[in-house]
Amino acid sequence: MTEASAKPTSEITALPGRGLNLGLALLAFAITFWAWNLIAPLAVRYADGLGLDAAQTSVLIATPVLVGSLGRILTGALTDRFGGRTMFTILTAVSAVPVLLVMYAGQIGSYPLLIAFGFLLGIAGTTFAVGIPFVNAWYEPSKRGFATGLFGAGMGGTALSSFFTPRMVAWFGYTATHLIIAVALLVVAATVWVFMRDAPTWKPNTDRVMPKLVAASKLAVTWQMAFLYAVTFGGFVAFSTYLPTYLKEVYGFDLADAGARTAGFAIAAVISRPVGGWLSDRIGPAKVLGISLAGAAVMAVVIALKPPPELLAGSSFVLMAVFLGLGTGAVFTWVAQRAPAERVGTVTGIVGAAGGLGGFFPPLVMGATYNAETHSYTIGLLLLCATALAALAFTFLLARRDRARA
Repeated sequence: MTEASAKPTSEITALPGRGLNLGLALLAFAITFWAWNLIAPLAVRYADGLGLDAAQTSVLIATPVLVGSLGRILTGALTDRFGGRTMFTILTAVSAVPVLLVMYAGQIGSYPLLIAFGFLLGIAGTTFAVGIPFVNAWYEPSKRGFATGLFGAGMGGTALSSFFTPRMVAWFGYTATHLIIAVALLVVAATVWVFMRDAPTWKPNTDRVMPKLVAASKLAVTWQMAFLYAVTFGGFVAFSTYLPTYLKEVYGFDLADAGARTAGFAIAAVISRPVGGWLSDRIGPAKVLGISLAGAAVMAVVIALKPPPELLAGSSFVLMAVFLGLGTGAVFTWVAQRAPAERVGTVTGIVGAAGGLGGFFPPLVMGATYNAETHSYTIGLLLLCATALAALAFTFLLARRDRARA
């Protein structure tokens, strides 16, 4: 047990400045997630300008997700060693570089460079693995579900990107939009460096990175939570990145209208994530996950039936977002309860990577199974339903095993 985990709860509760540091972590997470999702809201523009088919567009959308997922394994382990303040500052500042490179690729109309620089843009998506251990160190176990859920609301950066990026391109132009986002990243990085502090109870884990990753990979909780997060957060990432394309193909919305509706989806998930953490603190994460996965399975079938716009279709996507958001909050409450304190960052990195990878493959599946004649994604949505039901059964088995051990 680490020195941090040995501290009495009353001492952790009295830590001053935790609200400020949670807010700064939320800010850094939101702006980097905006950058991470920079390509998806403009995918329709790229597809039209470069003559891309559905498969090529889905690859373009999914590429940043890949690095943002796998990179979390390393950033989580490095956060255990260097702390959240250092890692947030570095990653937020470095993320400005691929934003500018993507801008250049778009200017010259190069699909290969968009793929290559979109790969680098995935760096911005790794900050999630920094924030979870950083916030955990500031809060006592009984409030970590809500605190990490509130931090996780920073995934609303995807909503900001979906809503504002197409509009900023219309208002200011393509180049200026990317410059504004790059400058915003640098400003936030400087703010974090000046004002953020690691929790007084946090102590660096100076073990070498690879042995830490190996140790975390040997924990059953790591892979159990990785699977569940791949379904819940992966579903959110898949919808929030692919939804503009989906809405265009199925319902005929233009870029701005599709972006606004995607933002609504992301906002619903953002709001429900801290609610999922809060409920998990009170009734247990397994029950909240059960509600989340059952609801997601039902809504996948409903959406596959192509409900008519606006009210029925909009309500269906919002409910899907709510269920997925509840699940993402519940998973990391479970991680905080079950993972060893000195391994939280490393476990978070692996679990977070699984969540990101869960969002990498669905856009590819959606693109591959799209029926151009009927404008339908039915096969992909039914596969989502089946996956959610499998995760639901696994959640029940895991909860029953925990009760038996207790």
